[in-house]
Amino acid sequence: MEFTWNAIVWCVICFTPVLIHLLLRRKPDNFPPGPPGNPIIGNMVDLSGPMPHRDLACIKEKYGSVIGLKIGSARTVVISSAKTATKFFRNHDLSFADRAILDSMRCHDYHKRSLGLAPHGTYWRVLRRICTVDMLVAKRINETAPIRRKCVDQMLAWLDEEARDPHTIDVGHFIYLTLFNMVGNLMLSRDLLDPKSREGPEFCKAMHGMIEWAGKANISDAFPWLRWLDLQGVRRRVTRDMGDLLRITSGFLRERMEEMRKGVEHNRPKDFLDVLIEFEGDGKDDLTKLSEEEITVVVLVLF
Repeated sequence: MEFTWNAIVWCVICFTPVLIHLLLRRKPDNFPPGPPGNPIIGNMVDLSGPMPHRDLACIKEKYGSVIGLKIGSARTVVISSAKTATKFFRNHDLSFADRAILDSMRCHDYHKRSLGLAPHGTYWRVLRRICTVDMLVAKRINETAPIRRKCVDQMLAWLDEEARDPHTIDVGHFIYLTLFNMVGNLMLSRDLLDPKSREGPEFCKAMHGMIEWAGKANISDAFPWLRWLDLQGVRRRVTRDMGDLLRITSGFLRERMEEMRKGVEHNRPKDFLDVLIEFEGDGKDDLTKLSEEEITVVVLVLF
């Protein structure tokens, strides 16, 4: 009992300065207008309804299209009109290029190598150029038409087989599996849903788990000073699933690099993994080659 009271006293002593700092800290002069928040939790009550997007629409009517909110102790700026968003991300793109990093995305330093989360700089520019020049171009999209058609035909065959039994069919589930398998074919030239694949089921399970947990509302994002506690276990679970994904993808990469070293030829079009491995800088940027860790994360991002 004495130990319990000692622990409570020490917690009060440690957290009181933090709470006082949060309560007394004033909004910066250039922070957009918004509804007054409550102590500690900020504007979380204003968005606690079943449809937060409607809550934001009501707030917009009073405060305009640029709204300043506090989600816990995290300051957030909400842009709620296309015209204003254009000004932000077209005219001031560099100023707003960096993104807020969720606690779950810090696992395995994922945020440092991800195209969507990496800091604006040489690495980010190189990845964007690779994607826009070597992947998201009409020629590359046209070349992959047979692969996409194969995956769609496979989905139709699955649906036809399921329709033979008198039960409800979850079409969304089959569409998800089809898109997942399509990306695997385009990125890795692998049919991850092939029954003969050893890594496919494990990869699919880990990806589903990571998406599920990374998408959950995490109290550590609203109160960064509570990250070390990982109260909901989100970081622990994402670390586990992301670790499995990185391990499996790294195996795919090393297998491909070994095939290239031995000069093994395949009767298939060049996939995105080939592009990442063969990348060489053009002298304009300091980055000349992508490391194995960087390639592995980029492949995961595209899933």
